[in-house]
Amino acid sequence: MAGAHSVRVAVAQMTSINDLAANFATCSRLVKEAASAGAKLLCFPENFSYVGDKDADNIKIAEPLDGPIMQGYCSLARESSMWLSLGGFQEKGSDDARLCNTHVLLDDAGNIRSTYRKIHLSYKESSFTKAGKDIVEIDSPVGRLDPTVCYDLRFPELYQQLRFQHEAQVLLVPSAFSKVTSQVHWEILLRARAIETQCYVIAAAQAGKHNDKTESYGDSLIIDPWGTVVGRLPGENWLIIPNISQ
Repeated sequence: MAGAHSVRVAVAQMTSINDLAANFATCSRLVKEAASAGAKLLCFPENFSYVGDKDADNIKIAEPLDGPIMQGYCSLARESSMWLSLGGFQEKGSDDARLCNTHVLLDDAGNIRSTYRKIHLSYKESSFTKAGKDIVEIDSPVGRLDPTVCYDLRFPELYQQLRFQHEAQVLLVPSAFSKVTSQVHWEILLRARAIETQCYVIAAAQAGKHNDKTESYGDSLIIDPWGTVVGRLPGENWLIIPNISQ
């Protein structure tokens, strides 16, 4: 993405809980901050809208993309005139037992421009989530975006396909990595994906304790095509806004 100018992007880090309204309020505040800073794209982490205390809670609140939860986020994009990456939305599946973990990309008019349903599922997640089949890409003011979600990061062939068959420029990896695995794998894998593909990697992450059983590592990162970390977030409910070359 070498070029004569750069574009400002924002990455949100948050601690989602089992309260849709509270999470929306946090996201709304972060959208306003990013818009005020001139960002063209704001990336949220996996499960931005909700983290249930148990798997059944996530299935219970799952909605279709035209439901009121996602439409609220469409309004945020429209009101802020900013693209939003909403990675890891609990989309209602074809049956009542499973949902889709869906990465939704909204344009600055609040339209759903792309949906990617997470392909690679962890052992635990596969018990209540239906795996996706298709990879997608969308051109944006930041470049060609290629959405993935969390556990996809462990499968380099997916990112090779995105780069060399779909001409990816920016790889999106919203996540909710656990503390144990993140401490040794998170940054290494993200930098490897950037170096292998010569793409920017934007990884918005959940951080902190969601409930008594679940805690996420955080450490949201923006990595350039050389594998250099150009933005990092260590805390909770923060926002990082660097420029990336276009």
